[in-house]
Amino acid sequence: MNLNSLLKINKKKIRVGRGIGSGKGKTSSRGHKGQKSRSGVAIKSFEGGQMPLYRRLPKRGFKNFTKKNMAVLNLSKIQSMISKTKNNLKDSLDLKILKEKKLVSKKFKKLKILGTGELKNTISITADFASKQALEKIQKAGAKINIIKK
Repeated sequence: MNLNSLLKINKKKIRVGRGIGSGKGKTSSRGHKGQKSRSGVAIKSFEGGQMPLYRRLPKRGFKNFTKKNMAVLNLSKIQSMISKTKNNLKDSLDLKILKEKKLVSKKFKKLKILGTGELKNTISITADFASKQALEKIQKAGAKINIIKK
């Protein structure tokens, strides 16, 4: 190892645009004319006329910004939940209980009851929405439903 490699040699910074005698005057090594010769230009995602990456890749998916986070349960699903002994649903059913027992996901904010299937047990259901068919079948089974109005 030689002594010169250990020393930091002070090299003068090249100052562009300081006259023709400097060797970096006039166009300041930027060529002639055009957008890139100007200051403050950054052409993002420009690939020299090649089709940019964001246009080459296919479009995917759709995010619905009006979507409501709503758990939808049919009467048949509720009946199967009640009949399973491990769920331990006896007298009442609402979104909070369903989340605690991990029968629906935590992301849901509201509960809607639909009328597919039959309800055999008498149970008190608290939901945000219910279809007409579901209301009729629940009352016919002797169960109670409480609709939350907000």
